[in-house]
Amino acid sequence: MQAETVLLIIAAFIIALIVAIFQYGYKAKTTTKKKFFFSFIRFLSVFALLLLLINPTFKQHTYYTKKPTLVIAVDNSSSIKHLEKDQEVVQFVSQIQDNKELGERFDLKYYSFSDVLNDSIYTSFDQKQTNISKTLEELDQVYKNTTAPILLITDGNQTYGKDYQFSTTRYKQAVYPIISGDTMTVVDTKIQQLNVNRYAYLKNKFPIEAILTYSGYKNITSTFQITSGSAVIYSEPVSFSEENNSSVINITLPANSAGVQKYTARLIPQDNEKNIINNKKNFAVEVIDQKTNILLVSDMVHPDLGAIKKSVESNERRSITINRPNEVKNLDDYQLIILYQPNTRFKKVFENLSTNKKNYLTITGAKTDWVFLNRIQNKYRQEITRQTEYYESRFNSNYNTYLIDDIGFTNYPPLLGTFGDITLNTNHDIVLYRTISNIETEDPLLITLEDTNKEALLLGEGIWRWRAQNYLDTKKFEGFDDFFGKLIQYLASNKKKKRLSTSSESFYYGNSNIKITAEYFTKNYEFDSRGNLKINITNKDTNTSQTIPMLLKNTSYEVDLSNLEAGNYEYTVEVLGENIKSSGSFAILEYNIEQQFLTADVTKLTQLATNTKGTAYYLDQQEELINNILKDQRYQAIQKSKENTMSLIDWKYLLIIVIILLSIEWFARKYNGLI
Repeated sequence: MQAETVLLIIAAFIIALIVAIFQYGYKAKTTTKKKFFFSFIRFLSVFALLLLLINPTFKQHTYYTKKPTLVIAVDNSSSIKHLEKDQEVVQFVSQIQDNKELGERFDLKYYSFSDVLNDSIYTSFDQKQTNISKTLEELDQVYKNTTAPILLITDGNQTYGKDYQFSTTRYKQAVYPIISGDTMTVVDTKIQQLNVNRYAYLKNKFPIEAILTYSGYKNITSTFQITSGSAVIYSEPVSFSEENNSSVINITLPANSAGVQKYTARLIPQDNEKNIINNKKNFAVEVIDQKTNILLVSDMVHPDLGAIKKSVESNERRSITINRPNEVKNLDDYQLIILYQPNTRFKKVFENLSTNKKNYLTITGAKTDWVFLNRIQNKYRQEITRQTEYYESRFNSNYNTYLIDDIGFTNYPPLLGTFGDITLNTNHDIVLYRTISNIETEDPLLITLEDTNKEALLLGEGIWRWRAQNYLDTKKFEGFDDFFGKLIQYLASNKKKKRLSTSSESFYYGNSNIKITAEYFTKNYEFDSRGNLKINITNKDTNTSQTIPMLLKNTSYEVDLSNLEAGNYEYTVEVLGENIKSSGSFAILEYNIEQQFLTADVTKLTQLATNTKGTAYYLDQQEELINNILKDQRYQAIQKSKENTMSLIDWKYLLIIVIILLSIEWFARKYNGLI
């Protein structure tokens, strides 16, 4: 207590005494005995009130014992159950919980982990992924300021994440791995890894790389097969020995039919193999029939035709045919029509385009018959001036119909077009603006239109110079070809813009994250974050369904379906309150990486113990583990003191005493007729 506070208390004592004497010793006319009683009551009440105003503080020291923490972290992945150690792990944890000496010596904290860490014991042993490194990092952060050795009950088999064998060298806590699993090396052949592209093109071949491994001491021979349904489409014998215990097989298979093609890779197991699950892996390839046929109609010879042909055919999945207007017969064989500087000879071509609702690209120039073009369609009109003009290009960074990059259009040579204003009468989006003699305008040079079908309009000839300029700038044609290719891809697609669109893979592997996303737009095609979306999923194999709400995440809606079992599914996303739906389908291939392990990883767990100054034990060494931890002098209880500063005003009883004293005084005065 400070000296200033002591002086204030002394002053309060004197003031309270003076007030009591003045009121009952000097002014009051009572007996001496009553004067003393009333003076004493008044002194106490005034002194207590003054003490409350001064509010002195007092320091209180308390002592307590802080026990070290013992963390018990249990691996809840399915590999524990696959190695048939689940019951032993449960029994081990139960014995730790029942041990009184450990409970008295340590503050026991229980966790379970797989790919995430849970702050409670949950031993279902059904999780499909394991990340031991992440678990240890999180525990090290939680207990970074305390002493907390960790009993890590696991088989040491990690499916993803940093290698804990090397990432734990700086951990502050000692880790005691409890090895759960067989440690003997047994005969095992397995498909260690299978590398396959997710997509292939129809009539092409796709590569497969299989990495096969063997653990054992004898020379053996097996067979590697790939099957589709019940048919064996590839087979090759493989031999292993103790020295040559791995083999890499590279093959190519034909993509003969479009769609998702499912396959099974299998390494024929030996008669005495314990684990044959890791001898088989399912995989799938989506075969895409993406051959795009394009028809270029022109009534003249022009360098632009060659540039367009080269650019289109730079993608081997596209082909282009050049015809005159009178040579055009059937448009059904083409996904896109390019009309180069149309004139009156294009009349039947335009009629066929309207009848078949085909998408097309129109390129105009100095020889375009605008009188005919204005009459044959009503989406745009060009002012008739009979004059030409050179137009430089300027990229519209706000163009959002599809993704496109500025490849340096402002530095490209100008295009030759018709002079005059153009009027647009339908929904459109400008890709490039016109610049005339370094004067930037808002008039379009390249636009896309979308009504009943898709259309694009380029108001100038000479794009062969653009392709040449791109080569001069970059020593390759890739930039221009990519720009023109994206325009072709957009126009060749028959997909129309919808208010609700969903996105999913055609197939997923059973150990991967399965997520479906959806985008919901207003009638103006602006993203709407107010939507209430739900997804109905049906397993086509079992005919079971479930409905799940979709959650808003940034600029899309998302649902996580990683808990679904292997099978074929179809789904429908619906916006509640709106008559809007979108459907799709996907397949989940059966694959559980946790079942690929045959033994516990003793080497890594032992190294983990060495890195953290702990010791590795087995499940049957529980007594030895407990005795060593109890004897370890690093884990001692620590007596700590805690200083609490208390204010007198926080002591509510003093206020009660003041009220009681004043009440006694009032009743006594009333009784004696002094009031």
